[in-house]
Amino acid sequence: MALNETEQLRQLIEKSGHILVVINSNQQTDAICAAMAWKKILEKHHKQVDIIADNFAVPKNLRFLNGLQDILPTISNIQKFILKVDVSNVKIDTLSYDIKDNWLSIYLTPKQGIITKNELRTAHSGLKYDLIICVNAQDLESLGNIFLHNTDLFYKVPIINFDNHPGNEHFGQINFVELNSTSISETVYKTIAALYEHEVDADIATFLLTGMISQTQSFKTSNVSPDTLNTASKLMNLGADREKIVKNLYRTKSISSMRIWGIALTHMENDPALGLVWTTITREDFARAGATEEELKDLTDELMHNSPEARIVLLLHENTKGEQKIHGLLCTDKQHDAKLLLSGLQPEGNKRNATFVIEHKNIKEVETEVLEKIKKLL
Repeated sequence: MALNETEQLRQLIEKSGHILVVINSNQQTDAICAAMAWKKILEKHHKQVDIIADNFAVPKNLRFLNGLQDILPTISNIQKFILKVDVSNVKIDTLSYDIKDNWLSIYLTPKQGIITKNELRTAHSGLKYDLIICVNAQDLESLGNIFLHNTDLFYKVPIINFDNHPGNEHFGQINFVELNSTSISETVYKTIAALYEHEVDADIATFLLTGMISQTQSFKTSNVSPDTLNTASKLMNLGADREKIVKNLYRTKSISSMRIWGIALTHMENDPALGLVWTTITREDFARAGATEEELKDLTDELMHNSPEARIVLLLHENTKGEQKIHGLLCTDKQHDAKLLLSGLQPEGNKRNATFVIEHKNIKEVETEVLEKIKKLL
């Protein structure tokens, strides 16, 4: 009898020794928490697990969670190149190397005689990872440089795909794409519970409930179902502290964050007919508020969830490091495609959240250009 997807996943995990968990380059809280839950449960089964997210930095509001410092920004040592020397007839006296003009030179000095090319062989070791779990990625390109710099790995190693976006390309050998799920953490909990029913501890439950709460705005979004609330109840019974999670996610805004959000709201404009809302932040605005770019991270999500008129939210801000760059973030509802609306601007992300950068133009020029593009496509 054919195995279902969960049983197939169980077999792949049992056969694997070193597992790679990769997060979408947008690094939403839900994805981070779902990935950490996988790491914790797999380590209980004595698996080596690395979590990678392109250019990852621990978000301030998640510092209450243990272990996020283990998430790495790049993949390293994916495979070894091996240089073999037959020393049965020619013994080696010394070995040294140097690097010059981007060339590595390896020097082998024989005790006697000479080394010819007949004594040399080259080889590659096996790939470091034997299973990949992708979290919150609609396609491999949305993993950013993690995929672009390691394409061979993703084409040679089995992939498990966890997502809840309708545009997911089902690129995995096994795809857990649950469109009705409020969060990926919810889907991951159900999968882990089916595999390892009695092994979800308080630490894992806290990660998963944090992901669910962040993605549902503390269970206020319209897609929250009785099943979602039942799952949250199970996680709290397993030890997840809902009050602690809510406090750290929503009650830790600094004065500078509130100032920059206030400036953003003051600058906000909208086109009611299109459900389009946009705002701009200049370098001077950041300086006046004493804020950083990181403090704008959740603004578009807040507008989407708390303003029923906002179906598309565009945030533009100047680079705070003095570079002539304008950074943009577009957030859309389920009826729109953020990457499609930004086509031609080399956006990164997915259909709901996409980012882009435009250089050598001022913020007013970028505002005009991007709005014209979006309105034309709408």
